[in-house]
Formats: sequence, C-alpha cells, structure tokens
Amino acid sequence: MPMYDYRCAECRKTYDVLHKTREVLADVVCPSCGSPNHKRLMSAASVSTGHSSSSASDAPPCATGDCCGGACGLN
Repeated sequence: MPMYDYRCAECRKTYDVLHKTREVLADVVCPSCGSPNHKRLMSAASVSTGHSSSSASDAPPCATGDCCGGACGLN
C-alpha cells in the first residue's frame, strides 16, 4: 500500500495518506483544516535488504566462532 506525503495549500501543514488501493485525489483532505487543496510531495524511498526478521539468537552457533557467512552486523 503506497504512502504519499502532501502539503496543504491553505494552512501549509504537511501530512501523509495511506492509499489502500490507488491514489484518489478527491479523497485527500487536510487533517488540520479540512481543505482539499494540496500538493503531493516527493517522498523518500523505502529500502529493503531482503533479510528476514529473525534475530541473531535464532542463528545456529558456529564451530569456528566466526560470523557464519559474514552476516553478523546485519541482524
């Protein structure tokens, strides 16, 4: 589900809107003043490393005491 940032043209407040299916501009109103006049802002990209959410304690112990593939700093 995409999250978009907006700035109200009336009160200049910045807010974000989670669009469940697609962006419908008529549904976007400022939560502070209720104005439908807004500008969509450039949002920062989200980055995923592709690693699972398992913790380091879930990893099997290494016989050598090393990082078991070099992923020690990623968990």
